[in-house]
Amino acid sequence: MRIVLDTNIWVSAFRSKHGASAKLISLIGGNHFSIVTSVPLVLEYEEVFFRQRGQMNLDKAKIDHLLDLICALSDHQRIYYLWRPTEPDGDDAHVLELAVAAKCDYIITYNKRDFTQAASFGIEVVTAAEFLQKLG
Repeated sequence: MRIVLDTNIWVSAFRSKHGASAKLISLIGGNHFSIVTSVPLVLEYEEVFFRQRGQMNLDKAKIDHLLDLICALSDHQRIYYLWRPTEPDGDDAHVLELAVAAKCDYIITYNKRDFTQAASFGIEVVTAAEFLQKLG
């Protein structure tokens, strides 16, 4: 099973160590699923992590280490085209583009309404808690 983690999942995991996002993040690297990233998504992670570092309780060194871990534990997907679906939040178009190119099963996000076209590609959009329920 291949998944894309929207940035808000990471932020939520670091804001609350006891929530569904933190539990999901703790399962990365196991046998349940693999996460997929792309250069644009990692750059988005970096920008948001630095902008919200106080709320996430991370300093520059920890953010750099976290980004290195994400890259090490992820399947990397190159995007050879720039297909831009019409989504409510244009900034999330690259997330759907990645999920389509990488043939992902799920996009995990707390902004499900931002991925209205995912179902037409066979990609299910779920929250962290919903994904954990699917895992059992």
